[in-house]
Amino acid sequence: MEEIVFVTHNKGKIASAERALKDVKVKIFEYDLDEPRSDDIKFISKQKVMEAYELVKTPCISMDSGFWIDALNGFPRAFVNFSLDTLGIDGILKLMEGKENRACRFTECLSYYDGKELHQFMGNHEGEISKEILGKDTDKKWSDLWYIYKPKGYDKTLAEMSDEERENRIRYDSVNSMDVFADWYKKQNNK
Repeated sequence: MEEIVFVTHNKGKIASAERALKDVKVKIFEYDLDEPRSDDIKFISKQKVMEAYELVKTPCISMDSGFWIDALNGFPRAFVNFSLDTLGIDGILKLMEGKENRACRFTECLSYYDGKELHQFMGNHEGEISKEILGKDTDKKWSDLWYIYKPKGYDKTLAEMSDEERENRIRYDSVNSMDVFADWYKKQNNK
C-alpha cells in the first residue's frame, strides 16, 4: 500500500485523520494551502489537493468543510474561516438570537489525487446551534464552531464532549468523508 500525504495545518483535521485512517499509511505535511474564494467545497477541495500534489509530488489528500445554518439561509457556507475571523462565534450567536430553527450541518469534501485521477468523498454531519458558547478548548477541534455545534441526537456541543464521547458517538444522519475514503482506498488496494 502506497503512502498518502495529508497536507494541512489544522490540528483537529490531523487528529481526525489519524483516527479514521489508521489502516492507511498517512504522512502529515503541515502546510497552509491556499483557499480559493468559492461557495463550492468540492471545487475548493479539488484546488487544494492539486496544490498539495504540486508541493509533495506524491499521492495526497486534502479536505475542505463548510457550515450551513438553516435559519440564516445557509450562512456561512464555505466561508467559515472568513466568518469566524470577522464575526466570531459571538457574532454568529447574535445572528441566531430569537431564531427557533437552530438546525445546521457541517458538509465536507475530502479529495484524493494520485497524479492521474481525482477522487472526491463527501461527508455530512447534522446538528443544531446552541444558544451560548459551551465547552472547553481541545487540540482535537477543527474550528471554534465546536463551542456552539451540537451533533444530532446530543444535548452537548462537541467542545463539551470528552475525546471518547466524540469518537464513539452515534452518528445520526452523519457521514464522515475520511471513513468513506478509507473504505474506498482499502478496497482499491486489496484488488
